[in-house]
Amino acid sequence: MKKYKVTLIPGDGTGPEVTRAACLCVEASGADIEWEIREAGADVMDKYGTPLPDEVLDSIRENRVAIKGPITTPVGHGFRSVNVALRKKLDLYACLRPSKYYRGVKAPYENVDLVVVRENTEDLYAGIEFSMGSAGAKDFREFMGSRGEKIREDSGISIKPISVEGSRRIVNYAFRYAEMYGRKKVTAVHKANIMKHTDGLFLEVAREVAMEYPGIEFEDRIVDNMAMQLVQKPWLYDVLVMPNLYGDIISDLAAGLTGGLGMAPGANIGEECALFEPTHGSAPRYKGLNRVNPSATILSGVMMLKHLGETDAAVKLEKALGDVIAEGRDVTYDLKKEGQGEPVGTMEMARAICRKLG
Repeated sequence: MKKYKVTLIPGDGTGPEVTRAACLCVEASGADIEWEIREAGADVMDKYGTPLPDEVLDSIRENRVAIKGPITTPVGHGFRSVNVALRKKLDLYACLRPSKYYRGVKAPYENVDLVVVRENTEDLYAGIEFSMGSAGAKDFREFMGSRGEKIREDSGISIKPISVEGSRRIVNYAFRYAEMYGRKKVTAVHKANIMKHTDGLFLEVAREVAMEYPGIEFEDRIVDNMAMQLVQKPWLYDVLVMPNLYGDIISDLAAGLTGGLGMAPGANIGEECALFEPTHGSAPRYKGLNRVNPSATILSGVMMLKHLGETDAAVKLEKALGDVIAEGRDVTYDLKKEGQGEPVGTMEMARAICRKLG
């Protein structure tokens, strides 16, 4: 049996609890994993002077595969997102966010199985911003004024870059993913009717790439219409590919269709490295309470096993998780239905999944 060395970033808040549960289940699946633990996040600022020490990046580059727990990022102040920094520094350009229904989960639909493929490095999340009093904002206002477009003096400015190269590689990735996993259709999501030189470029490139994959159906949807379509009839969609900001929003909407972020795994993939993580946040108020649902992190482990080529282990682990949820006995509070008894803790649910794995 092949042995794999994987960088493990526990995260902060409830991160260490859900990653501990996921590691237990991944090991019980039969895969031979050696974990290389590296620290990152708000809790290590005092120790390292940064939420993202260089040794974390070095470990991921060496091992090429990592799994991490959620990491706290202050809203509106402090350091930039560790998650965004990891994606940019490692060029993890493709974000995968599956939304799949598992029997027993409280969700509005039971026949949803789709994947959001989100471009990770461009768009408004590229971080090209100017505060309202900066020289950059002043120059931009003057430029727009020369075109007859007035921007208020008290405006902050964000710039949205979308490139041919970035668009082509993410759409190619979406089609390759569809081919690899037997998916039938790719839908490009955009706002090209308004943003003709950015989203218009994305759509044009998507149409060109689609011609290279005649065996897969292709269509496009304007993003606001896509949101409505997903709420009304999500079963019509398969693989959705889109720029960064839309991917962030639509992937959370899709998660809501299948039970919420507690059931939403994620992966960030580049040419050299892959990083797997739950979509949800660190929930610091639940830290140390052994209460939160570990499913999203465990399912991220399933995605990691597939990436490593350990398909049998991945299938076994996903089935074991699905069986435990369907039974409804050894599940956390958010998965409990009326009349099913008391919920169990994070680790108790993980151990129940391990028992299913034998």
